[in-house]
Amino acid sequence: MTCREFVEFLNAYLEGNLTPAEKAEFERHLAVCTACVRYLAGYNSTTRLVRDALVDAANAPADAPEELVNAILAAKRRAD
Repeated sequence: MTCREFVEFLNAYLEGNLTPAEKAEFERHLAVCTACVRYLAGYNSTTRLVRDALVDAANAPADAPEELVNAILAAKRRAD
C-alpha cells in the first residue's frame, strides 16, 4: 500500500468498512510508515477538535454576536 492509497482507505478503515485483507494491508503500512502514523494522529486530533467544537457550539450562550453566528454558519456551509 502506498501513502496515497492509505489516505484513500482512511475513512473506510476508521468506520470498520475494510475487508480483513484490506485492513491487514492498511495496518502493515502503518507499521512501517511514520508519515502515515503522523497523518492518522493529526486526522484523529482534528476530528476530535471539530466534534468538541460542535458540542461547545450547542451550549453557546444565546447572546452570541450575530456576526459570529453568521460567520460560523457560512463556514459550515462552505465545508459541506
